[in-house]
Amino acid sequence: MLSADVRSDLRAAFPGVLVTGGVGASEIGTAAFEVGHEETDGPRFKLAHDTAVLDEDLEPLGPGGVGRVARRGAIPLRYHGDPSGTGERFPVDRHGTRWVVPGDWARVEDDGTFVLLGRGSQCVNTGGEKVFPDEVENVLAGHPDVEDVIVVGAPDPTWQERVVALVAPRAGTAPSLDELQAHCRAHLAGYKVPRALVLGPLRRTEVGKPDYRWATQRAREL
Repeated sequence: MLSADVRSDLRAAFPGVLVTGGVGASEIGTAAFEVGHEETDGPRFKLAHDTAVLDEDLEPLGPGGVGRVARRGAIPLRYHGDPSGTGERFPVDRHGTRWVVPGDWARVEDDGTFVLLGRGSQCVNTGGEKVFPDEVENVLAGHPDVEDVIVVGAPDPTWQERVVALVAPRAGTAPSLDELQAHCRAHLAGYKVPRALVLGPLRRTEVGKPDYRWATQRAREL
């Protein structure tokens, strides 16, 4: 996902160019298209006719609901040689409708669009609250001393998990945890603010996505 600052930089560098995006996965194809951008909430997307945001009972959610993005209709049959994964990702609801649910969470807005929150598998559970790394990363990326950032959870004896920010600082800078926390508190609820900081180079996968497995191991070493 492109942060608000990256979008602004692209618009400044290439005047007249439209910056937009979509939501999709190998299993789901293209599930939604961006229809607008809220600087505080991130991109908003319009669901395609065969997609929905579902609750735990596989029922479509209305405004204010938080659940998983899913698609029905022309979807894959199964994972090859993986019946367990197939059962988890391709459930059938009580109406007999078969869905594919890759694991992306979203919040439905009053106008029927939704804000993408992030992957459930990367969600940090702290003090009974869910924190999606994408939201915290987007805010941290707006700090002038942050070149790149990955947010993960690490075990905590009191809160189950704590939010940890791994930050690659811009050349010649070394932002402190206090500075970054103050920046986050201006945009996020208190429980979403990072409680620990790791400064240094970050790792990304071959396709450019954050290496959350490496980042989680690094955060656990604190």
